[in-house]
Amino acid sequence: MFGRRPVYLVPLSLYFCANVGIALQNSFVSLLLLRMLQSAGISGTFSVAYGVIADIATPAERGAFVAALSFGITTAPSFGPLLGGILAYGAGWRWIFWLLSIMSAIVLLLIVLTLPETARSVVGNGSIPPPKWSRPLIPKVMRPWKKESPDTSTIDYKKKGFPNPLKALVVLSRLDTAVTITAGGILYMIFCASVASLSTTLIDIYRLNELEAGLIYLPYGASCLVSTLLSGKLVDRDYRIVAKKYGLPIDKVAGDDLSGFPIEEARMRSIFAPTFLAMFSMVGYGWAVHHHAHLSIPLILQFTTGLGIQTCFNYNNTLLIGINHKAPATAQASFNLVRCIMAALATGVVQYMIDGIGFGWSFTVFGGPAFISASLYFVEMKWGIRWRVGKRTETSEE
Repeated sequence: MFGRRPVYLVPLSLYFCANVGIALQNSFVSLLLLRMLQSAGISGTFSVAYGVIADIATPAERGAFVAALSFGITTAPSFGPLLGGILAYGAGWRWIFWLLSIMSAIVLLLIVLTLPETARSVVGNGSIPPPKWSRPLIPKVMRPWKKESPDTSTIDYKKKGFPNPLKALVVLSRLDTAVTITAGGILYMIFCASVASLSTTLIDIYRLNELEAGLIYLPYGASCLVSTLLSGKLVDRDYRIVAKKYGLPIDKVAGDDLSGFPIEEARMRSIFAPTFLAMFSMVGYGWAVHHHAHLSIPLILQFTTGLGIQTCFNYNNTLLIGINHKAPATAQASFNLVRCIMAALATGVVQYMIDGIGFGWSFTVFGGPAFISASLYFVEMKWGIRWRVGKRTETSEE
């Protein structure tokens, strides 16, 4: 109904205003409320970004796009603490939020000036001009629409109405989507528990100063970079292999019809190795810290854990777009909801677990559920297409 641009601009504007307010704040209550507003604002942009990928990238090439986007989302917890620690130590904590205000203002300006509308329900395949109020001020920077040949047959017509935030919950009623989201949510929970441990126990055990405490987050960032460079190509390669296996054509211009395409097999066929890599690395990380091994060992295991989890995220999110190609942003919003709830629970109990049963057993408990993710991915690969096609047939009959 509204397109992608307005949905980008509104939450990002809230994020900018929240950062300015936090930087000027002296009240704890106001600080807490503004932090909630800040989180709500920036989380909305993640879902829209996956919607844009679904608009502009065909299924055969989405792997590289999703990998690039996931890199930005998952490396923030790695480089953010380092940069924040430097600013807090030098200029004071308020400059963390002044920097975020400046950066978000620049992104807002770039969106207003250059980002075109991509929603298929508004511009079709990009050949149809969007409403004047939803056009960039400098339209020729990014793939402008062709005024001379608008193709109205490419518009994905949707019923107009007021946005319903509960649709993110409705998505979970689909079994194939629920299985994929749950598997990814478990891996994100493991990721957040590991990152949370870095800022507490690990710093105390190895007696790290503020700068060193920031540097220990870098292995995760490095692993995300390596995964971005490799996994995007692997995801797209798997798609081509499965298409060839079943004798299905690949259309990189108009995109492929996924209604009968085994997209679950294409996205899940190579996900098991990185899932088990993450599981064993997480367990090993816990016992390495428990026995006070040399700092390089847990950091290497942090790298391999991040490499496995980031690669799984790329496969997981690419599949989520494929099986929800009519509402990719809504599906990602649902995934964000589930994974953030699970991550909040993990970060809330991780220190109590470490204090109660020790570092080794705590991360054995956190690493073990990766096996559940692997099992869910296997279930999705084997039976996901039946659930998806059956649900679509049922909906069509209704």
